Amino acid sequence: MQAITSAILLAFVLYAGAWYLGAVEGNFALLLLLATCVTGAYWLAERFHFLPARQKAAALLDAQDAERRAGLQKMGISQVDGDLREAKARLLMQPWWLDWTAGLFPVILVVFLLRSFLFEPFKIPSGSMIPTLLVGDLILVNKFTYGVRLPVIHTKITEGSPPQRGDVMVFRFPPKPSLDYIKRVVGVPGDTVAYLNKRLTINGQPIATQAVPEFFDESALRYFKQFEETLGPRPHRLLIDDDKPVDVPVADQFDGRAGCSHTVEGVTCKVPQGSYFVMGDNRDNSLDSRYWGFVPAENIVGKAFFVWMNFGDLKRIGAFH
Repeated sequence: MQAITSAILLAFVLYAGAWYLGAVEGNFALLLLLATCVTGAYWLAERFHFLPARQKAAALLDAQDAERRAGLQKMGISQVDGDLREAKARLLMQPWWLDWTAGLFPVILVVFLLRSFLFEPFKIPSGSMIPTLLVGDLILVNKFTYGVRLPVIHTKITEGSPPQRGDVMVFRFPPKPSLDYIKRVVGVPGDTVAYLNKRLTINGQPIATQAVPEFFDESALRYFKQFEETLGPRPHRLLIDDDKPVDVPVADQFDGRAGCSHTVEGVTCKVPQGSYFVMGDNRDNSLDSRYWGFVPAENIVGKAFFVWMNFGDLKRIGAFH
């Protein structure tokens, strides 16, 4: 078992190393599922086979010692040397290959259940959601609000509630589902979304915006126009860069492409059933539905709602909308 366990642990280490170096495209959900299954198998083997075997060996040692002492007492020898506590402790001690598998199972299981069905942590890698979310923010994503999905295969097992306009949503990037993206839901199924001359209209109704003080982007060392917009029950802020062009390059093909029109003024799209139109709050610096199309419901990961850490600015910790 030592050799088998060593090979399994080495395989995990090599996979993680290759992923870190960029040699393979990693899948953390799959890796965590495999780790849970493997350590769970060792935990069951420890509980029902290896531990009882060690306990049986320790009991046999006690019985042999008792038998030896009884024999010596019959011979008139009452004082017998020998303390079995150390020997029994060695017999009962969990070997390293069980300590690194069965011993880790409870922790890995808790992480797997929390991450798969309740809350998943993410790190914001880009500035597309500035000013709501900054590069380096570590956020939590609610995995059950939109319905619980099985890990790896993403099959929905509870309904939950559908995403609403204004939600900050994490999803698997449609052109490359192995990547997770985060954007704000702007259009829900059936909506007609227009973003023309940097103004947002939904179903023919302009979305009210109010100018607020300019935002200073420390990474770009410049100020941007900042507005407050209300898509859902709560307002959020967004940035506009007057130096960026209105029109955007668009993918040649995506599901629902026929329902979109792109002009020099911007884009207008009819959101198909079972899909969502998303945009970044940093409107002129966001690769979103204007470029690559809609987010299918099956690609949804969860609703982002809380910054739990930013090592560069602890004041960032807290809820957002």
